[in-house]
Amino acid sequence: MSIEFNADEVFKVAERIEENGAAFYRRAAEITREEKNKSFLRELAAMEDEHLQIFSAMRAKLSDAEKESNTYDPMNESLLYLKSLADLHGGEGSPDAAAALSGKETMEQIILKGLELEKKSILFYLGVREMVSARLGKDQIERIINEEKSHVVTLSRALNEARHGR
Repeated sequence: MSIEFNADEVFKVAERIEENGAAFYRRAAEITREEKNKSFLRELAAMEDEHLQIFSAMRAKLSDAEKESNTYDPMNESLLYLKSLADLHGGEGSPDAAAALSGKETMEQIILKGLELEKKSILFYLGVREMVSARLGKDQIERIINEEKSHVVTLSRALNEARHGR
């Protein structure tokens, strides 16, 4: 049985991923000592919150066709499958990412972990994009990927600053 997702399902999962990403950065802010770093990590959490709002707004604007399912799924198993993929893919959507922080991490280690999580999320969305037809909103998934890429840029700049003090 092949599974084809629609944009609505992917946006629901994207919202969950952003919530978990925000939790990661909030937890990192809690365990970080320097106020400058706490502030930056809170900003990252706020960016995740903003992405959540963007994805919610984008989902609200989807056409009926982009919300339609091609798969007979009376038990809504495809959405459960997609959510479990999001939880298990190891990216920013992993509910375990925040819990894994020990409090001993340096800011550079936190940023590197954030970059790793964001990149895994992009890979997740690239894979999911292939399971969404053009009719069901494939172009909308590209918008999610572009939002996630913006986090990679922000974190890359922060990593450079953490390493070189700029």
